[in-house]
Amino acid sequence: MLTPPVMTTTSATPTRQRRLLGASLTIAVCLTAQAVALTSATAATAASPSATADVVSRGVTIPDFYNPPAALPTADGALVRSEPLPLALSLPGLDGSTLPGTATRLMYKSTDSNGQPVAVTGAYIEPSADWSGTGPRPLVAVAPGTLGQGDQCSASMGLEHPLSLNSQTVTVGYEDLAIYRLLAKAVAVVVTDYVGLGATDRLHTYVNRIDEAHAVLDAVRAARSVGGASVTAGSPVGLYGYSQGGGATAAAAELQSSYAPDVTLAGTYAGAPPADLTSVTKAIDGSELAGALGWSLNGFLQSDPSLKPLAEAHLNDAGKAALTDLSTMCVGDALFGYAYKKSTSWTTDGESLSEIIASTPALQNFLDSQRIGTMKPSGPVRLATGVSDNLVPHAQARQLALDWCAKGADVTYKPVVLPSVGSALLNHFAPLLTDQGAAISWLTDRLAGKATTSNCWTMPVQP
Repeated sequence: MLTPPVMTTTSATPTRQRRLLGASLTIAVCLTAQAVALTSATAATAASPSATADVVSRGVTIPDFYNPPAALPTADGALVRSEPLPLALSLPGLDGSTLPGTATRLMYKSTDSNGQPVAVTGAYIEPSADWSGTGPRPLVAVAPGTLGQGDQCSASMGLEHPLSLNSQTVTVGYEDLAIYRLLAKAVAVVVTDYVGLGATDRLHTYVNRIDEAHAVLDAVRAARSVGGASVTAGSPVGLYGYSQGGGATAAAAELQSSYAPDVTLAGTYAGAPPADLTSVTKAIDGSELAGALGWSLNGFLQSDPSLKPLAEAHLNDAGKAALTDLSTMCVGDALFGYAYKKSTSWTTDGESLSEIIASTPALQNFLDSQRIGTMKPSGPVRLATGVSDNLVPHAQARQLALDWCAKGADVTYKPVVLPSVGSALLNHFAPLLTDQGAAISWLTDRLAGKATTSNCWTMPVQP
């Protein structure tokens, strides 16, 4: 585990500062609507009965639960360990239950993009509400959006501490809103932390489509083995994800038939999926979320060590220091530490990362291998993209819909029409909130067995 260095800051113009502050305030308001409890990260983890580990990320002690054992089970999706997970946002029910449900922290076995066994953490939440539909209770696997690369940023820890901060890090469990909306519909939820986020044995392989897809599908398998879970192998399964999570669910829908034929998908929601990383890399460079460039590079080097000589050759000391710094950061940290940073300041010759990738076949081939849209997804898919999204560009997400339609997939394409507000982060974040209710309704309709009709035929007139 990398030792967290001191957080760095970058200068910004007054206009950019106002945009960043506006983005931060918007996110804060949304979280306040969820009645998020503010806690000290250090104090919170110290209060946890499982916080006995010696792994510390930016002042946050990572519970020993997240340290994988030396040996893992053979079967993908097999539980390695589990324990009760206290939900920060919960109420006692009249019948003695906990509302909206009972959570279990998970570690399960998966397979990474190199075909090697890997431990992945996450959480399963059994709803308190009785399932009133026909058949077994349905299950939705939630793939989180970008949370960061430090282990303290994981979604499962975010359920316990939705908003935590100290002098070194800010962690925000913003996916809790979607999770609780699903629980309110009596749908069971399993959320993955992805490979290397939470689990302390490696760096998070950010936007690696194979690692993410496997982690999502194996989370479904793991949920079936949780003690007290009402879901079964016969439970309808849905996938939900936006941004990084949209890429993960899109990739999972593509790989389901070959990797997890035992997981039949009733429906998949893929919001703002980063399907073409070449396009996304160019878009995030110099944006509020420029720190994601570092997470991407760190993840690429974790997945393919043969790329390390190229990184050594092209990154200057500032670039190498940024990658180390970002490897333990969450989204909030990166917003305040690297907003509007241009990658030209990280390279030895002043070229941008996009320019270096374009002129380096090994790097371009790696990004091409991460392309989503080369396979037909299983089951119906709802693909949403904000038409003003210039962080995870609208055009490349729309192209994914076209690619899938050309393969005969059952695609419901939803362009979210909102005006550009001058902030790439808000242009990307706003569709998540405005479309979330419709996305969850569409997904729960699929779980209930209701039919859907592809609107691929409308693509020529869709924005």
